[in-house]
Amino acid sequence: MEFRDYYATLGVPKTASEKEIKQAFRRQARKHHPDVNPGNAGAETKFKELNEAYEVLGDPEKRKKYDELGANWKAYEQAQKAGFDPRAGGGPFGGGGWGFGSGTSSGDAGGSGYRTVSPEEFQEMFGEGANPFSDFFTTFFGGGGPDASAPRARGGRGRRQQHDVTPEYEVTISLEEAFSGTTRKVSLGGSDRERSFEVRFPAGIRDGQKVRAASEGGDVYFRVRLAPHGRFEARGEHDLATRVPVTIPVAVLGGEVEVAPLVGARIRAKVPPGTRQGAVLRLRGHGRPVLGKPGERGDLLVTLEVQVPTELTPEERRHYEALAALRTQPV
Repeated sequence: MEFRDYYATLGVPKTASEKEIKQAFRRQARKHHPDVNPGNAGAETKFKELNEAYEVLGDPEKRKKYDELGANWKAYEQAQKAGFDPRAGGGPFGGGGWGFGSGTSSGDAGGSGYRTVSPEEFQEMFGEGANPFSDFFTTFFGGGGPDASAPRARGGRGRRQQHDVTPEYEVTISLEEAFSGTTRKVSLGGSDRERSFEVRFPAGIRDGQKVRAASEGGDVYFRVRLAPHGRFEARGEHDLATRVPVTIPVAVLGGEVEVAPLVGARIRAKVPPGTRQGAVLRLRGHGRPVLGKPGERGDLLVTLEVQVPTELTPEERRHYEALAALRTQPV
C-alpha cells in the first residue's frame, strides 16, 4: 500500500507546531465538510483523509511514531486487515512477528534478513498498552495494537476477527445551545437507509466533548463543535470572554459599565479609576455552566475598550483643551 504523507494532506511542513497543525486541519475541514458540500463525493473523501491525517498528527505520541516509522506505518493497516497479531508468528514480512529494521535472522524468520521483535521490544517501540492505530483505522478496519481491548466479535471462533466500533460524527451547535442545553434531531445516511437520533446536549457541554446516542441500528457518538459567536468566546473549561466599550470619563474617574451576558439580564460592573485600554474585569459566576454541577458556573471575562471620540461639540472641545492645558502645566 502506498505511503500517505499526512503532512502534505494537511498542507503543513514536518516542522509544524501543534497549533499550526490544528489550524490547518480546522481550516480545511470547514472547507471540505460534507455538510458544506452535500452530494460531493470528492469533498467527502478529502474530509476523511483530513480526519485520518489529523488523528495521527494531532496526537503528539502518534505523530512521533508516525515520524519514526515512515513508510512502515501502513504495515499496521495491512496487518490488521489480515487479523495479524504482532505477538505471534506468521507476520507479513516473511517471518515470525514484526520485521522492522535489519539484523540477523532469528527463530522461524527463515533467513529473511529480518528478525522477530519480541513483545517487550514492541512495547519499548510503541509504549506499553499503546494503540498505534488512529481512530480512522479502527473505524474502517477494526484495528488495534497488540493489547487492544475492544469487544470480541459476535459469534466466530473465539479469536478477534473484527471489533465492534461505535461510529462518530460531528455536530455543530451554538454557544447559546451549549450554555442552556438543547435537543437536536440528527439524521444519518441516505434516504433509503436513513437513521434518526434525538440527541440531548446537556448544559455546559464543551467543544470536543462527545454524546452517545442509541438507536435500533446501534449506538453513535456525536462530537460537539461550537460555532463561532459574534460577541462571545469560550475560554478554558467554563469561562466566557467578551468586549465592552467604556468612555474616557469612566475610564479616568471610575464608574460603572453595563454588560449584556450571553443569557439572562444585563449586568452592571464597576470600573476602577485609572482603567487602561484592554483592562479585563472578571465577573465571577457569570460564565458557562459546569457540566454535571447544577448552579455552578465559570467566570465572564470582560475586556474594556476605551472609546476615543472622533467628533466633539464646541463645548466638549473647550473642556478637552482646558484639560490639556492643565496637564501640560509644570507640577
